[in-house]
Amino acid sequence: MAQSIHDFHDDPRNASILVWINGRLVPRAEATVSVFDSGFVLGDGVWEGLRVVGGQPVFLDAHLDRLFEGAKAIALDIGMDRRGLERAIRETLAANAMHDGVHLRLMVTRGVKRTPYQDPRVTIGPATVVIIPEHKNPKPETLSTGLKLFTVHVRRGFPDVQDPKLNSHSKLNCITACIQATHAGADEALMLDPHGFVATCNSTHFFIVRKGEVWTSTGDYCLGGITRANVLQVCREAGIPAREKNFSLTEVYSAEEAFCTGTFAGVVPVREIDGRTIGDGRPGPMVARLQGLYRDLVQRDVLVRAGEKLA
Repeated sequence: MAQSIHDFHDDPRNASILVWINGRLVPRAEATVSVFDSGFVLGDGVWEGLRVVGGQPVFLDAHLDRLFEGAKAIALDIGMDRRGLERAIRETLAANAMHDGVHLRLMVTRGVKRTPYQDPRVTIGPATVVIIPEHKNPKPETLSTGLKLFTVHVRRGFPDVQDPKLNSHSKLNCITACIQATHAGADEALMLDPHGFVATCNSTHFFIVRKGEVWTSTGDYCLGGITRANVLQVCREAGIPAREKNFSLTEVYSAEEAFCTGTFAGVVPVREIDGRTIGDGRPGPMVARLQGLYRDLVQRDVLVRAGEKLA
């Protein structure tokens, strides 16, 4: 049965979490926003997903960089600075007594409108800021058995149509890709760029391994992935040849290994693409090595952030 890379085993503690909404912590069942909110009306907003390890939001600086860059690109005033957002995140984690095995969604929309219309000038209030923390870990079976991908007809488009660098609430193209992959019996959609080269997946980034080299797309038609960048970093540090380049499905099908990256699950092997078994269909040695190197990088970031908090 197809599954999402974001699948997790339900945790009963999530039923009673407190959600941060515009400075207030409210029970999950009461966590609501207006039907006139820009995010609900038109998907007008930006967001970030973060993991919490050892009490620390991992790679927080990179996530806040991307959030503020996206907000500036769409002329959205978040109404809070970086320190304020970090305080809100830590307040939310403390109120929920959360320390490990946590995934957190930080969402910002343009705010409430006086009428349901796209023009930002009909917004009548400040931005809506929401922080949803959940006890959530990727399924171990996903990490051990790997994913099945299907190449969909939905493309990652040119930046003058909708810039793929924007981590916006408007994700309909990715949702359409996800639907097609699900109907094909796959776990995740593999998406091409306008030129027919491999770009990314619908909710993760994509890599292959060929002759000891790690390849990923040029990055021109995908989100500036933080886990993607971190994998490229650990490759450089470990002396593993890593290339950002154009490559085709022909080169994908004959790869020795393939994997996806994302904040939630880290580095996840891919066992099959479009009915072709990748390698021997099991996680390979490069994926195992990169999973270990990525875990080490996470721990380094946790120690740095913990030290900054104590200083």
